[in-house]
Amino acid sequence: MAKILVAEDEKDIRELIVFSLTFAGFEVLMAVDGEDAVQKTLENQPDLIMMDVRMPRMTGYEACAKIKDMPETKDIPVVMLSAKGQEAEIQTGLNAGAYEYILKPFAPDELIQRVRDILGSLPQAE
Repeated sequence: MAKILVAEDEKDIRELIVFSLTFAGFEVLMAVDGEDAVQKTLENQPDLIMMDVRMPRMTGYEACAKIKDMPETKDIPVVMLSAKGQEAEIQTGLNAGAYEYILKPFAPDELIQRVRDILGSLPQAE
């Protein structure tokens, strides 16, 4: 079962994502900001990280770049979540090392399918 870290500072959105992914059979961890996300990534080595762009203490972009800079976490795919769909925003996320960009709002079943597609496309660890 894939382990997913959800980093989102807005409680309602975080709970919706966690509920949806848990219901779909994933093991889900939560982080409330970018610093928390980096720490939990190091401690838990999730298979996938879903991270909000705008968070306190450290933005999603900064946290993604930090995760990608560390040898022990650089291969974990990071999916940015944002209500901002401008090309520049998306490019900033991809430049920070994000694997994909998902725009809010999203339907829970769409999110689950995207997560399954992303996990299915990754090289399988032996």
